[in-house]
Amino acid sequence: MVSVKKRVFILAILVLLIGAGFFGWRWLQRKHAPSDTITLYGNVDIRQVELAFNDSERIDKLLVDEGTAIHAGQLVGQLVQQRFLDAVAQDRATMAAQQQVVARLLAGSRPEEIAQAHADVAAAQADVAAAQANVTNAELLYRRQQTLAKQQYVSLQIRDDAERSYLAEQSDLAGKKQALVAKEQALQLAVIGPRKEDIAAARATLQADTATLALAQKQLADTQLYAPADGVIQDRILEPGDMVTPQTPVFTLALDNPLWVRAYLPEPQMGKVALGMRAWIESDSFPGQRFPGWIGFISPVSEFTPKNVETTQLRSQLVYRVRVYACNPDHRLRLGMPATVVIPLRDNPPHAIDAHPCGAN
Repeated sequence: MVSVKKRVFILAILVLLIGAGFFGWRWLQRKHAPSDTITLYGNVDIRQVELAFNDSERIDKLLVDEGTAIHAGQLVGQLVQQRFLDAVAQDRATMAAQQQVVARLLAGSRPEEIAQAHADVAAAQADVAAAQANVTNAELLYRRQQTLAKQQYVSLQIRDDAERSYLAEQSDLAGKKQALVAKEQALQLAVIGPRKEDIAAARATLQADTATLALAQKQLADTQLYAPADGVIQDRILEPGDMVTPQTPVFTLALDNPLWVRAYLPEPQMGKVALGMRAWIESDSFPGQRFPGWIGFISPVSEFTPKNVETTQLRSQLVYRVRVYACNPDHRLRLGMPATVVIPLRDNPPHAIDAHPCGAN
């Protein structure tokens, strides 16, 4: 009996050892089996924009406060506008006046102006004819007086007076002829119309006035400050009445939709991850909750593990910086928040991602 009991005991021990060995082997197999996920650690990246006016003036009003969620294109502030409104009005009037100048040149001479030029030429021709007659009469008188003076029938004074009258009529005739030439040239210009060089110069002046007005309108538009993207006002730096310049920030805007977690991928895992793969973001602030995301960037350059995410296993190992994007419409994830990224490896092929899948700029 003792022998049988001893055999049973030995057999039981062997069965236990074999079972323990089998389960130990299974545990080791599971321990070294490839994992179905990759877990990374990082922080929600801080992305900020400093909003400033594009001109110098005093602030008239600010429309948002710290913590306000704003949308791209939303008006958030305005400068005092009177100086810019006056400049626009002045430049618009100058451009309108130059437009009339160009229109007048393009229209050419009016029929009434041409008719007036014809009348002026006709009057000048009549003046020349009358002056020619006066010269003829003065010449005849002078010749007669000269003959009579030689015969001593008249005095030399009378002859000299006739000569001076004759010369005066000649000078008057020359002036009337010059006036006729001027009138004829004026008629020719009226018929031809403005010179093409004058029209080109007027058009160039109009273009300059138009550009000046556009600049004034742009400066007027710059008195209003619009949000460049969706986000949350982080800091309201100035207040109405403050003087600003383009170098003076008025607000600090935190860009948080979409946002991304900056994490670091160990070099041995590079072959398992690709752009567009789905990922989950976890945060200690929301235990048990996961936020869906996707891999949107993998650095082409390796680096050593940053100190703020260094673990015992990762010390002195090369890693690649990755960005895991996520939509954040309800602003639950905050900038700078520590986060854990879980990347599933099964049934997770790369996907094409739109430029702004969250509808953000």
